Amino acid sequence: MTVQLLHRSVVSSDPQRLGWQFLASVAGAGGVWATHFVAMLAYEPEAPVSFDPTLTILSLLVAMLGLFISFGACSLVASPVSRWIGGALAGLSFAAMHYVGMFAYRIVGLVEWNLDFVYVSIAIPVVCSSAATALIWHEKFDRRRFSAAVGLFVFGIVSLHFSGMTALSVTPMSQSFSDIDSQAVSALALAITIAALIIIGAGLTSYLIDSNMRTTSNRQLHHLAVHDALTGLPNRTGFQHELIEMLDWHETSNNKLAVVCIDLNRFKEVNDMLGHVHGDEVLRVVARRLQALLTNGEFVARMGGDEFAVLKPFSDKQEVLALARRLGEAVRQPIPVGDSETAIGASLGAAIWPDDAQDLDQLAKNADIAMYYAKDNMIEDLCFYDAEIGADLRRRRQMADALRQAMERDELTLHYQVQTSLGPELAIRGFEALLRWTHPEEGPISPAIFIPIAEESGLVGALGKWVLRKACMDAVSWDNSYRIAVNVSAVQFVDSDLPRQVHEILLETGLSPSRLELELTETALVKDKLRSLHIMRQIKQLGVGIALDDFGTGYSSLEILRTYPFDKIKLDKSFVDEIETDIQSKAIVRAVLALGKSLEIPVLAEGIETSSQMEILRIEGCNEGQGYLLGHPRPLTELLAEGKLAFKTEQSTEASIEKHGGNNGYGARNAPYRTTDLKRLVMNGIK
Repeated sequence: MTVQLLHRSVVSSDPQRLGWQFLASVAGAGGVWATHFVAMLAYEPEAPVSFDPTLTILSLLVAMLGLFISFGACSLVASPVSRWIGGALAGLSFAAMHYVGMFAYRIVGLVEWNLDFVYVSIAIPVVCSSAATALIWHEKFDRRRFSAAVGLFVFGIVSLHFSGMTALSVTPMSQSFSDIDSQAVSALALAITIAALIIIGAGLTSYLIDSNMRTTSNRQLHHLAVHDALTGLPNRTGFQHELIEMLDWHETSNNKLAVVCIDLNRFKEVNDMLGHVHGDEVLRVVARRLQALLTNGEFVARMGGDEFAVLKPFSDKQEVLALARRLGEAVRQPIPVGDSETAIGASLGAAIWPDDAQDLDQLAKNADIAMYYAKDNMIEDLCFYDAEIGADLRRRRQMADALRQAMERDELTLHYQVQTSLGPELAIRGFEALLRWTHPEEGPISPAIFIPIAEESGLVGALGKWVLRKACMDAVSWDNSYRIAVNVSAVQFVDSDLPRQVHEILLETGLSPSRLELELTETALVKDKLRSLHIMRQIKQLGVGIALDDFGTGYSSLEILRTYPFDKIKLDKSFVDEIETDIQSKAIVRAVLALGKSLEIPVLAEGIETSSQMEILRIEGCNEGQGYLLGHPRPLTELLAEGKLAFKTEQSTEASIEKHGGNNGYGARNAPYRTTDLKRLVMNGIK
């Protein structure tokens, strides 16, 4: 018991260490003290004996205090030497207890001591206790070292007693003395036994209580480590443990194992609109439903966020499809949230062991890949992983890496599409900057492909900043004061740092704020209306215009116009395409133009490709147009060669800098390009 209590002090922190050392010293001293006096009661020196109560109790206190000091010395300095010194002090404490107890042993006779045996009796417990404490403080204290430490303590204490008693010789007196009261001796023996049991029992009880609490705490900590606090389901760690156990078990059978990953659809919208408290309640409801529908052998876990995973052992693939139907139905059921209900869906992907992976990590990743493929392609049924899906993911990752390198190597370019008035002369009003990327191996890649990849890989922010800076640098070099329109993605617009970035780019390039127009879609605004409105007002304070792009394709276009101060409406191409043949499209175009006129917001129609479309838009009073009929997106060099744009001369460049830099504070004293440098760049591009 003493060894166990002492080792507990070794692995405890400082405040608890003293407590365990105290209990170890009390238990150790009590045990040795009781052993000593019980043995002394059994000793028959052939002479009358008695015990001094004061010295008897004092011997116990000497042992307790000595052991407490020695155990404290062991942990005072983190050094092996301190362990040996502390152990030696423990051995001296045992010896001190023994000889103080011997002085409490009153014999009617002549007592003589053999000092050689006395020295031996002291040396043996000192050496044994030093070795025992060194073992207890060993960093790899195992069962073998525990047994050795106990054996050393026992051997040292037993050797102390027998060698100490061998050093004692008693010569009885010849006179006759009255016999010692045997009942008093028996009472003393009983008192010693009871005291020893109380002391040892207290230490044992403390140890057992602590062990039970530690076991309970470890069990609770283990549960917390492998379970999700919000839903109570196993977490990702618990999922990994269960997956390993299932695979170990199924290796001996012919069954296969499916990992089904689940991602909730529209959950982010619920979270944003209703708040995180209601979002958490939705997750708890979904978790309860998923757990309730599981049958024997199935296992569900929350992987994080709004993602869940289910393990399903099966012999027929139809069993996995049946499970997916149950999961989908459970998620699609309306969920009560506050005073109303909401409905969400789920995207499901599955991977099969051992068909789809060679190791556990790959199995879970492939199921995740299948789930995201189902989400991206709006697949309502379960999507099984296959090589084509994996190849598509690898291709997207490779393209993301190539796009990152293209940004670093300045391989991206801007094309510009003209925006004109729809009056008789089709006067140029400005140009929209459109990003283009020509892959060194695959050739030109559509923005419809690489922009989503940029959003997935976190590149869209840096990409948008590059486009904005490049467009402003090009526009400030034009001899004409045409405006430049730049698209801003939803990811960019929710960044509160966007107004500062726009301001810095205007200062850096010297472009007049009135010539810059940022184009936003409804998607960029509905995520956080108050935040979006604040950012928009900051941008407009700079003097920059803001246009609503793709008007009419969202869910709340009229509300968007009422809430946000737009400078222009861009009518989506889908309405212009059908304006010649579809009465409804024409009516919608007429209504939008009337709305713009009543709100005093000019309207630009996108996607004009035929003269008939342009004529109808003119008749209906559309302000501006953009499309292939008016001009394809072209590199800057081609627009210059066609005469639609011209560079500033030296004189006009300096005047522009003076105007935009010295007067309004948005320009810089040094133009981004010298005119001669720009001409050389253009000529090289034409060649």
